[in-house]
Amino acid sequence: MSDATQNGPMLAADGTPLKRSLARSLRNQKLRALALISPLLIFVLLSFIFPIASMLFRSVENEIVGNVLPQSKVQLEAWDGQSDVPAPLYRAMYYDMFAAAEAKRHTRLGTRLNYEVSGMSSLFRQSGRKLDKPGKDLLKDFKKLDAAWAKGGAIYALMAGDPADARDTALAATKRAEISAMVGETIPASFDFAPSARVSAMLPATADAFMAYAAFEGGIDGKNLAKGKPWETVFVALAEDLQTADATGYNGPHADLLAQAIAAKDSIAAPDYGAIFAKIDKDWAKASTWQTIKTHSPTFTNGYFLNAIDMRRTAEGAAWQPEDKQILLTLFGRTLIMSLIITGSCILLGYPVAYILANLPMRTSNLLMILVLLPFWTSLLVRTSAWKVMLQQQGVINDVLVWLGLVADEARLVMINNELGTIIAMTHILLPFMILPMYSVMQTIPPSYVRAAKSLGATNWTTFWRVYFPQSVPGIGAGSILVFILAIGYYITPEIVGGTKGVFISNRIAYHISSSLNWGLAAALGTILLAVVLILYWAYDKIVGIDNVKLG
Repeated sequence: MSDATQNGPMLAADGTPLKRSLARSLRNQKLRALALISPLLIFVLLSFIFPIASMLFRSVENEIVGNVLPQSKVQLEAWDGQSDVPAPLYRAMYYDMFAAAEAKRHTRLGTRLNYEVSGMSSLFRQSGRKLDKPGKDLLKDFKKLDAAWAKGGAIYALMAGDPADARDTALAATKRAEISAMVGETIPASFDFAPSARVSAMLPATADAFMAYAAFEGGIDGKNLAKGKPWETVFVALAEDLQTADATGYNGPHADLLAQAIAAKDSIAAPDYGAIFAKIDKDWAKASTWQTIKTHSPTFTNGYFLNAIDMRRTAEGAAWQPEDKQILLTLFGRTLIMSLIITGSCILLGYPVAYILANLPMRTSNLLMILVLLPFWTSLLVRTSAWKVMLQQQGVINDVLVWLGLVADEARLVMINNELGTIIAMTHILLPFMILPMYSVMQTIPPSYVRAAKSLGATNWTTFWRVYFPQSVPGIGAGSILVFILAIGYYITPEIVGGTKGVFISNRIAYHISSSLNWGLAAALGTILLAVVLILYWAYDKIVGIDNVKLG
């Protein structure tokens, strides 16, 4: 054998270096394993990970102000929040609010802001109903000049301009994007209307208002713009443009109609947007209303997390909620404390049962195990409702105590609609989850250990405490984690038997998801609860060691 062969790399059967061949073989094995688990992985990602991540993202997502009030958001960012509300902000709000009202999105924004300041929902709802009046009044003035203004075809022809004109595609693209974001729909590519660039330069406000109308009515609803009636905002914008418009040299469609309107501009009042809003509701004249919108206009916000810890986001920064609204921190504390109590109760009640089952003959143990599993065959709602009947002051438990003479009839125990009722009912419901892990671990403890300890002179208590109990600790750990995590997320049982004093933070999360529809706050509460559980899990791992947890 030559020195080159002896000193060279070891080769596989196909002549490639052995190290490379082994790496390739290992990589192929990993790819095959990944291919086998990929269907399950994809299913878990689509049905579990992505929905949860999407829900948690709602705790910081705050796009509704920017989507519903795109022009107003730009003006709000330029406003310092302290000086008088500038006229351009009133103007932007008028056109944004009108479009949002037509798309029925203004009430959603009002609801979002109402989470922060009461009264915002009604303010937006009422304003949306009254914004068309200024345009209707101006339309009457235009009709006095010429009845053609009342026909949608005239405005459409004016905005479309001469077919040979260049198109204002930038304005069209901007309005298409704004309306799409506002309604949450994509405008089909088949809708390609864009105003004449020449007309757009001559009547910029009118072109902007008409393009918003066209994008919604023509792009989203698919209406014929040549026959439809323009929004009232188009006439408000036209009255504004007439004050400065110069139609000299314009010979496109309805040039005479436009020239006539420009000549009579003194008889058509230019809109005062601030006065429009002041007439709708006096709250629009208050800087605090605009400060609220500005404060909650960023795309991402920490407001939901502040609300989740009884604080709020204000123009001056984070501040505590009024005392009558500070409840969530109390619920977090109650949830953690009561979950620990329930876990401890399950340990105290479940350990003797698991010990007996593990040390009885197998035939007897299997029969008794049916009693442990029996609750799983009964609806959770039925079990909880049964406890509601048993725990009330005229219920079974109080009747038995009175019959035995342990409690006076006029001093019956109050065990419902409070923490005690929640602890009792949830201990009963979660007890099997504690018994089963402890039982499975206890079954693996060899009886010879106990006999050996006794043969060496140990007492029954010493044998149990020094020999048997340490070996059962992994089962206690597994049951404790299982029960605690289930308890901290329960909401049906606390809702039924807990009343106002025994509910958990999970009940508040369910309320905001199903009733108040404040999904952002619900997501923030859920995120905090998840973080607390992970921190406790980490602490448990550091103190006890998760490797010591066994299921038998």
